[in-house]
Amino acid sequence: MKLNHCDKAYTKKSHLIDHQRTHTGEKPYQCSQCGKDFSNKSHVKVHQKTHTGEKPYQCSQCDKAYRRKSHLIYHQTTHNGEKSYQCRQCDKSFSRKDVLKEHQKVHTGEKPYQCSQCAKAFTHKHNLNTHIMIHTGEKPYNCSQCGKKFSLKTHLTVHLKEHTGEKPYGCS
Repeated sequence: MKLNHCDKAYTKKSHLIDHQRTHTGEKPYQCSQCGKDFSNKSHVKVHQKTHTGEKPYQCSQCDKAYRRKSHLIYHQTTHNGEKSYQCRQCDKSFSRKDVLKEHQKVHTGEKPYQCSQCAKAFTHKHNLNTHIMIHTGEKPYNCSQCGKKFSLKTHLTVHLKEHTGEKPYGCS
């Protein structure tokens, strides 16, 4: 089946319907815990892992774990060390072509990811997703010691040092 909106084609009608929602903005599936809406049922299932903290896809070469198998596969390219995709403008190199393409937006100034609530635009999709948490109030990272919640894992990591008393940055 083929679309009128773009060049994507699918062998299953259900996949076409899921994709068409990216054009219409329809989000018929909802998280039962926080009410967040999604265009695809599988996206709800992955999202719900943010509430449980479940990360079933473990890297066999380090301690990283992921909610999505695709994120694990993406991560595993960092272990082989091969970076055959080089940026011609700054000499940075990357292990994947899609990461190089994403990086090149830094040089062009392209910001294709726009927030639907405040119109702020971003070079990278993950930056938009992080920004959206400001509007939704989503805070998937919980402190196991005091229960405080954070929207970013890095903020939780910094917070945990308050409990341990760790102060790694001293004035010398």
